[in-house]
Amino acid sequence: MRSLTPPPYLNRVARLVRPRAAVLACLAAVSSALAGAGGATAASSFYISGGGAGHGIGMSQYGAYGYALHGKDYQFILAHYYQGTQLGSTDPDQIVRVLLATGSASFTGATSAGRTQLDPSTTYDVTVLANSALQLQAQSGKSLGSFAAPLTVSGSPLQVPGVGTYRGTLQFSPDGHGGVQTVDAVGLDDYVRGVVAAEMPAGWSPAALQAQAVAARTYAITTTVGASGYDLYSDTRSQMYGGVAAETPSTDAAVAATSGQIVTYDGRPAVTYFFASSGGHTENVENVWPGATPEPWLRGVPDPYDGAGGDPYHRWGSQMSIAAAAARLAGLVKGRLIGITVTKHGASPRILQAAVVGSRGSASVSGSDLQSIFGLATTYAAFTTISTLASSGGLTGTVYPVPRHGAVAVQLRVAGTWRTITGASIGRGGAYSASLPGSGRYRIEYDHLGGPAVTGP
Repeated sequence: MRSLTPPPYLNRVARLVRPRAAVLACLAAVSSALAGAGGATAASSFYISGGGAGHGIGMSQYGAYGYALHGKDYQFILAHYYQGTQLGSTDPDQIVRVLLATGSASFTGATSAGRTQLDPSTTYDVTVLANSALQLQAQSGKSLGSFAAPLTVSGSPLQVPGVGTYRGTLQFSPDGHGGVQTVDAVGLDDYVRGVVAAEMPAGWSPAALQAQAVAARTYAITTTVGASGYDLYSDTRSQMYGGVAAETPSTDAAVAATSGQIVTYDGRPAVTYFFASSGGHTENVENVWPGATPEPWLRGVPDPYDGAGGDPYHRWGSQMSIAAAAARLAGLVKGRLIGITVTKHGASPRILQAAVVGSRGSASVSGSDLQSIFGLATTYAAFTTISTLASSGGLTGTVYPVPRHGAVAVQLRVAGTWRTITGASIGRGGAYSASLPGSGRYRIEYDHLGGPAVTGP
């Protein structure tokens, strides 16, 4: 399963912000105590938790599967993810042109090249001549002459060695760099047959596959890459297209059951973005791609069944040292890194803006920049810093961002497992404090996050 590729990230724009002075002072004081803990043991960890994979616009594929498992048909699924839309129709035989390869070009399975008859069992090479015409010759060395571009070859099916097998016709043209571009000119529904199983597991419920078929068909006729000689790429720059090799009985059935059907808004075909997993809520298009025109059918909606089928992207997380996080954030950190707090969410928990908080001030950063900095699957993320100090006075530390209310569980390592022995409230500045019953290995747990382990007292 693949997600569509969004436009490039915006350039980073940083500006100073002022967090609450009392909170910053408290966090800085605790940070200083941890830095100079002396004989006590101290540690800080930086946690990232999030959900989903892909840009988050339109239909979540795992979410669609979840709805199908809960008895919803493809009409319901499409209407949910593309709000305010209806099903319409288009010519299922109209031709779409898909770029398969550039550079060297060869094919087999063809019966004709223009008016020239070919042997379908023979492999032919296509090369560019000095006058930009195309030369066709058998790999045995026999030349069949030169042809004006585009050279169209027919057969059923056609093989492109090292690339795949395809329906429709192959069209060859100079690629502008001394090589040849190979394009599959194929009927729309035959194209969609090569997309569905390349984008969604063929074993998923029929309703999910049917929703994918309609979304893929609509996307194919509402987007173009604006190139000479082709409309679509065969990869995530458009949508995954595997040709005949990607066709399966179940996905062919989904295409046939929805033949010619497309998603429309106000009577016109609507661009139907889709992606792998939402984490539980999709997002407004303009919040993901700044500058994009807000569209009424591309609004964030709840996605309650996104975790279906063991979705590996639904929830994810990672942990690193505070020093490693500060190194990644580089010039955004002022003083010692305290943590990251989200200052603006989209329609979903995806981050639009956040503040990188240090002991000497803060800097603003976009959600897309944080995604790039930490290599995250989405901007649907949260960041938590847990600092812990064990000393003769007990266990102290901070949680950041500072929760409005909350408590931590104090845990002791016993026989290889963590056992909760007491709790502590989170107070002013995110600070907590607890007495310890004796020496041992301790940590705190907050919001299902296990803090760094320390030895004390």
